[in-house]
Amino acid sequence: RPQPGSTMWARPSRSVRALRLPALRGLRRGLSTRPGMDGETKQMNMFTAINDAMRIELRSNPHAVVFGEDVGFGGVFRCTQGLLEEFGSDRVLNMPINEQGLVGFGIGMSAVGGTAIAEIQFADYIFPAMDQICNEAAKFRYRSGGEFDVGGLTIRAPAQAVGHGGHYHSQSPEAFFAHTPGLKVVYPRDAYTAKGLLLASIRDKNPTIFLEPKILYRANVQDVPVGDYELPLGKADIITEGEHITCVAWGAQVHVMVKACERAAKDGISCEVIDLATIAPWDVHTVVDSVKKTGRLMVTHEAPITAGFAGEIAAAVQERCFLHLEAPIARVCGADTPFPLAFEKLYLPDELKVYDAIKKAVEF
Repeated sequence: RPQPGSTMWARPSRSVRALRLPALRGLRRGLSTRPGMDGETKQMNMFTAINDAMRIELRSNPHAVVFGEDVGFGGVFRCTQGLLEEFGSDRVLNMPINEQGLVGFGIGMSAVGGTAIAEIQFADYIFPAMDQICNEAAKFRYRSGGEFDVGGLTIRAPAQAVGHGGHYHSQSPEAFFAHTPGLKVVYPRDAYTAKGLLLASIRDKNPTIFLEPKILYRANVQDVPVGDYELPLGKADIITEGEHITCVAWGAQVHVMVKACERAAKDGISCEVIDLATIAPWDVHTVVDSVKKTGRLMVTHEAPITAGFAGEIAAAVQERCFLHLEAPIARVCGADTPFPLAFEKLYLPDELKVYDAIKKAVEF
């Protein structure tokens, strides 16, 4: 083992004073090079993009069925609007208020070859279905020795804060499902990624939890391909390259993180901005390669900090990048309390909290 002071411990300097670079130097992956963007595009908000993805699958796959509470009326957030009228009540099914039952229905349907697209009205209400998801869907292939599977099951659920949801309409349950082998867990950040990742999730041969940042349903509007395209699951997206610190988030928190990185850029801090996009399996290689370059890591998410997925990322990066780290890994997360209504602004990891963590890490 090399001793402190040995040349074997030497690392390239990543001094902020030596690299006064802007943090956000433009998208590394421009829209023109993204899958589907070489064809016709249309301005869509996120719920319209999700609706379009389901419509494409229903048209192209006669075995696909959409079901959930109130989906025949368009759902609470209008994501299924117009599907009942186009495809009929045999393929767009209103279900009773019974999350365990509707997920069980999806398991049975996908077990015999169907494509089951379930909607949980709010991610907070997915917990009654935990036994069906974690003990049945996740283990179906394993317990049959690969003879059977429910890979055709996708469970959509609106998640994260919305500004006034309180403790039953604001939670981020991704860590519960990331802890369950056999499931994939996906979190889009905008309309374009929502459509591409949802189509990929529906067609993936594993049961998938697709968590949708509900605050972005109408707030996020951008050019989205009108045709069929998929984005790869398990692959993070480097939104912006940087030199001083790697910053990781997913879902709506990506936008909070980007604003914090823009603020840090005014201080000469160059941030590498990464949208994890898939929580399970997560893209450890992209994050580790980035941290080996920057020497620092900050992870932020809305869920409570204790046992949140940021802890898994921090542990994995520490194991692989220990000699490259120049500061403690920072986690900027929700508080270890039920999600509060009156104190939501205090609870959430906002732009200033993320910015402070970036500054502290770089100045360590």
